[in-house]
Amino acid sequence: MLDFKYYAPTKVYFGRDSDNMIGRAVKDYGYSKILIHYGTGSAEKSGLLDKIRNILKDEGLDYVELGGVQANPRIDLIRKGIEYAKEEAVDFILAIGGGSVIDSAKSIGMGLANGMDPWDMIIGQIKPTKSFPVGVVLTIASAGSEMSNSHVVTNPENNLKRALNDDLLRPVVAFLNPELTYTVSKFQTGCGIVDTLMHTFERYFAPDEGNELTDRIAEGLMVAVKNAGKTAINEPDNYEARATLMWASSLSHNGLTGCGRNILFPVHKLEHDFSGLFDVAHAAGLSVLFPAWARYMYHHDVQRFCQFANRVWDIDTDDEPDKTALKGIEAMTNYFKDIGMPTTMKELGISPSDYEKIADLTTDNGTKEIMSYVPLNKEDILNIYRLAE
Repeated sequence: MLDFKYYAPTKVYFGRDSDNMIGRAVKDYGYSKILIHYGTGSAEKSGLLDKIRNILKDEGLDYVELGGVQANPRIDLIRKGIEYAKEEAVDFILAIGGGSVIDSAKSIGMGLANGMDPWDMIIGQIKPTKSFPVGVVLTIASAGSEMSNSHVVTNPENNLKRALNDDLLRPVVAFLNPELTYTVSKFQTGCGIVDTLMHTFERYFAPDEGNELTDRIAEGLMVAVKNAGKTAINEPDNYEARATLMWASSLSHNGLTGCGRNILFPVHKLEHDFSGLFDVAHAAGLSVLFPAWARYMYHHDVQRFCQFANRVWDIDTDDEPDKTALKGIEAMTNYFKDIGMPTTMKELGISPSDYEKIADLTTDNGTKEIMSYVPLNKEDILNIYRLAE
């Protein structure tokens, strides 16, 4: 087990009607002027936005609103949010939605606290020195951004989607009511399942050894998500399944499932340019790329892939480890298909003629490598794309 620092300061209110606690909690923190940040309509249509407005009013809290966050949140709206928050003297940001809304709120907060353009900070990997308080009302179990130190932003001017991670980006408080996810579509539920699994897959498959406790935590989460995911797809209002998925999304990306491991996240880095360039759903890109990456890389850590096959997918260990490893990858791929997620480039609408352009973005025209079990250069990345056809 490697040395590690674990920090998860977000206060979580979990369960039915936990969102009723928003006003009192924000008031107890001492904030008085809230920016309500949300997406493109579902929070309004569902009645959740009205409910939150009334809760804040009942506590005597002032608020302003900024909607319009799209999937793969855009830097232009973030910049608008920073200026708006300054004009209104906002002292707290409340994100209502999933990962895109939360990441947009984090970026607005980062810009407000540090007096810099968030995109400049992301591209330059300039770490924030101050934080701005962000709270979350989660409406989809997926990205785990409600407890994570990460955020990802898209710049449509150059089709780049890039991330910046720092503990100062972790939300202050999160309200997790699984009932708010009952109306999430089958496709978005599938995306959430994949995204949650990926945040642990990317921590689990890392070039180090000897961490049985973290392995078992990660494997337990994967099995629970695998089982609850199937139930939620078929029974969207099953509370236990939705609760499992919601809590797992938080635990999968708050650092717990990677304690003492060397974290690289290669497949996320490969995918960012898919959703940045083609605006595909992040999880859809991952469900295509991860099995291809696994087939390309498994021989660098055959025993771990065999362990994954056995403990997560119930594959009997074969005398030939390569066969067991590949059976586990196949079981994972079939699971993605079963929950309605794409597993080929064609399903994403990406053709071989696009590969070079994507790989050039990821590698900065062949000058950078993606760290994995071994560094992945442009040709490696193109080979992974071909395995996903």
